[in-house]
Amino acid sequence: MYSEDDLLPLSALQHLAYCPRQCALIHVEQAWAENRFTAEGRVMHEKAHDADAVECREGVRIERGMSLRCLRLGLIGKADVVEFHRLPDGKGWVIFPVEYKRGKPKEDDCDKVQLCAQALCLEEMRGDVIPCGAIYYGKIRRRLDVAFDDSLRREVEAAAKRLHALIRSGETPLPVYSEKCEACSLAGLCLPKTLGESGDVASYMRAGLSNI
Repeated sequence: MYSEDDLLPLSALQHLAYCPRQCALIHVEQAWAENRFTAEGRVMHEKAHDADAVECREGVRIERGMSLRCLRLGLIGKADVVEFHRLPDGKGWVIFPVEYKRGKPKEDDCDKVQLCAQALCLEEMRGDVIPCGAIYYGKIRRRLDVAFDDSLRREVEAAAKRLHALIRSGETPLPVYSEKCEACSLAGLCLPKTLGESGDVASYMRAGLSNI
């Protein structure tokens, strides 16, 4: 169990799964830069949170911007949307978290890891088992259902441990350039092509000074 002072943002898990260097730049070095993609994502999340905090439909209660916490994994944050579907007997609820993303489904599991982590928070908070949720992607305008199977749960738990270790270390990993770097808002701070090729900041600085 982690203490309240040791809790880390749920969003950092997605950053870590997407790129450990991006995660460290944001959560260790406190660096941030915005581009069109992050701005669109921020607006989407603001709209999701700014709607009525609680909405009731037939058999469904919808809560937005719900606070989450998991002491076992040391995580804290907010869910975009949590749907509570009333059971047919009227004696309980099926809990269904929904995360909003501006783009389209990714090839890796970074978004699924973030959503499953939200489910694990809800399980600890409410004592319920949550089998699945969904990610709404703005670019394709539809939901992708996500099953919280044992494999994904283990991936979340391992990622949470890596996240705490990364933050404790206070170190930022060297960049490894890939195609997804082109869309990253931190590319100008990360310098994935330059530092990735030279291997370290010192080499980059020496190269820059030699051209003066």
